[in-house]
Amino acid sequence: MSPTSPITYVLVHGAFSTAASWGPVARGLALRGHRVVAVDLPGHGLDARDTGMVGLSTADDVAAVTEVVRSLDGPVVLVGHSRGGLTVTAVANAVPDQLAHVVYVSAWCCVTGGPSAYASVAPSALDAVAPRLLTADPAEVGELRVDFRTTDPDALDALQDALLADGTRTELLAVLATMDGREALAVDEAAVTVDPERWGRVPRTYVRLGGDRALMPALQDRFVADAEALGLPFRVVDVLTSHLGVQLRPGPLVDVLTELA
Repeated sequence: MSPTSPITYVLVHGAFSTAASWGPVARGLALRGHRVVAVDLPGHGLDARDTGMVGLSTADDVAAVTEVVRSLDGPVVLVGHSRGGLTVTAVANAVPDQLAHVVYVSAWCCVTGGPSAYASVAPSALDAVAPRLLTADPAEVGELRVDFRTTDPDALDALQDALLADGTRTELLAVLATMDGREALAVDEAAVTVDPERWGRVPRTYVRLGGDRALMPALQDRFVADAEALGLPFRVVDVLTSHLGVQLRPGPLVDVLTELA
């Protein structure tokens, strides 16, 4: 990559989401003169498939994002939100020299083990409502299937609390309407666990969302603390907003990302 070329922000969405979720952030960055690529992970958004997410895995996500990163001329800042952090970590493990910076926005950053090692640290507010949204047994269909078009007021209240407590019901419904109802079941825990020698070569920022109840602040803090314990500290920036509020009202995040340029 040529350091004299303009920086490009590559944005990776979270579970059940699409590249469209980054629209407000991408627009904010573009209006400040930056290049931005928001990626649809395999099976999501415009890459939706007849088979849904069946058969897709971490390797497919990593291959898709790595292809984008390698195609760009100039420094790349790789940004992941929520479950997108798993992909960011795996890509940084695979191609650290292709990245100028990695940014986790209330995102999974598994340092001392895979996601299962962190599952009990700070249970998500989504845990209680998730079973009510499932439309099929994941073990039978080979993927996660949920109904984000639900009209159940109790389920919507729970989703509001977990995802967008600082927003309106209209905003929540608008976001849910853009989300995919399918998600991959398989995660390669080894691939998404930090490789200190490779991941550790990439400068990193953790954007801590203090009002997040989907990925609790205590879990975000654990990721940061575990990295610091390995001598790989994050630059930590606090933004007091909810899991989805950071994308609907992107100004603070755009400020953080622009500083990296």
